[in-house]
Amino acid sequence: MRYSKHQLHTFTSSVFIKCGMSREDALQAADVLLASDLRGIDSHGVARLVGYIRLWEAGRANMQPAHKIIHETPSTATLDADAGLGLVIAPKAMQIAIEKAKNVGTGWVAIQNSNHFGIAAYHAMLALPHDMIGISMTNASPLVAPTFSKERMLGTNPICIAVPAQKHQPFILDMATSNAANGKLEIAQRVNKPVPPGWVQTATGKESTDANEVKNGGSLMPLGGHKGYGLGAAVDILSAVLSGANYGPWVPPFVTFLNPLDELPGKGIGHFVGAMRIDAFRPADEFKKHMDNWISRFKNAERIDPDQEVLIPGEPEYRMMLERDTNGIPLNDKVVKDLQDLGKKFDIQL
Repeated sequence: MRYSKHQLHTFTSSVFIKCGMSREDALQAADVLLASDLRGIDSHGVARLVGYIRLWEAGRANMQPAHKIIHETPSTATLDADAGLGLVIAPKAMQIAIEKAKNVGTGWVAIQNSNHFGIAAYHAMLALPHDMIGISMTNASPLVAPTFSKERMLGTNPICIAVPAQKHQPFILDMATSNAANGKLEIAQRVNKPVPPGWVQTATGKESTDANEVKNGGSLMPLGGHKGYGLGAAVDILSAVLSGANYGPWVPPFVTFLNPLDELPGKGIGHFVGAMRIDAFRPADEFKKHMDNWISRFKNAERIDPDQEVLIPGEPEYRMMLERDTNGIPLNDKVVKDLQDLGKKFDIQL
C-alpha cells in the first residue's frame, strides 16, 4: 500500500504531539523520518515510529528536552540533549555547527545524552544550502562484533558526508560501518527472507544468512572486515568518547531484544556533526564548478556492462525521492499494522 508524504507526515507528527512534543519539534521529527522514506531508506522511516514511542513509554526518551550547551569554543560545542530524540536534537546541533562555520569557517558539535537520530544524511544535508560541506555520524545499539570476535561491541555507526555541486545533485555518502544496518534485517524478517552472506554471524561466530540471527544472540559483521571495524570504532569515539555519551557495548539499545545495562560510563547515545564553509578554503563557485567536473567524469567512467550506469553516492536516493514524491511511499503490511495500532492508541486516523 502506498501513502503520500503528506499523509504520513501528518500522522507521524500527530503521534509525537500526543506524546507531549511541541508542534515545532514534532514537525521536525516527522521531517527526518519522512526524508528517510522518500529516499528509499525504508528501515529508518516511519517503520521506526513505534520504536521511538516505545522508548518514551519506557521513560528513556524525553519529549520535552531542555537541551543545553555544556562546553563551547568559537568553532566547537558539546551539547547535552537531555534524553531528547536525536530526530530533533541532531538538527538543532547542526544549526549550531552551521552558525559557527559562518563565523569562523568550520563548526563542530558533539552530542551526549541523546537517542536514535534517524538517517545521518538528513543532518549532514542541512549544510548544503549554505555552501558548506556537512558531516554527521552517530553510535548505536551494540550489534556489531569486532573482526575476529563474536561479542557485540559496536553499533552500525553510520557516517554521512554531504558535498554541494553547482549543476549536478550533491554528493551524499551515507553509509553504515557494518555490512548492513539492523533495519535491513528487520525488512528481511518482515518478508521472511534470508540475508546475503557476510551480513551476520551466529553466537559462536559462524557466518549465517538467517535474518533473525542477531535476535538469537548472533551479531552483525563490520564492513570489509577490519577496515569497517576501524571506521565504526572511529565513529564511536567521535560520537561518544568525545561527547561524554555511552560507547561500545554500553550504548543504550534501540532494539527491543537488548536491555540497557545498569552501570554506564556516559549519558545516552552520542552524535557528532560538523559544517565546513567552502569559501574558508577556496571560492565556493569555483569549488562547485570543479565538483560538477568531478561528478561528470566519474559518471562517464568506462562501464563493465554498457547497460549498467555508473552512479554517484546519493544519486539512487535522489531518484527514489523523485519517484516517491510523485507516486507515494510504499509501506509493508506489518508496518501499516504497527502504525494503525499506534493510531488506535492515540486516536489518530492513518
